[in-house]
Amino acid sequence: MDYETVSAPEFGASLRGIGLNLLVRDVLAQTEGLCTLFGMRAFQASRDFAILQYGQQVFQLHADATYAKHPLLNLLPENPPRGAGIQIHLFDTDPDDAAQRADTVGFTVLQPPTDKPHGLRECFLLCPDGYAWVPSRPL
Repeated sequence: MDYETVSAPEFGASLRGIGLNLLVRDVLAQTEGLCTLFGMRAFQASRDFAILQYGQQVFQLHADATYAKHPLLNLLPENPPRGAGIQIHLFDTDPDDAAQRADTVGFTVLQPPTDKPHGLRECFLLCPDGYAWVPSRPL
């Protein structure tokens, strides 16, 4: 599928399995940060929406304004962190490299790269919207 030209109805009809849709204050800034830190690919990136791809996984970013009639809009906190409690694991990303560059795109290192007992080296990076991004590699 050509994510750059796919229509909204065609894209929506193609989705299967689990989907991830993150509501963010600044779609373009979040898109830039994810592409810079984690090598993601962005499609149809605009002020309101972006399709992102990490490996074979596709997910979406939406701006607040796109949720005008959505039931979640009234539950959003006025101040970040919005994503408290969610961890988004990126199992094919070097945590040392990502942590070293995190501040260049406004991400905060919550936990530096650490060898974990579950067999991964990982770090926790908090984006400006409060989502915890966890780049990981096998030990």
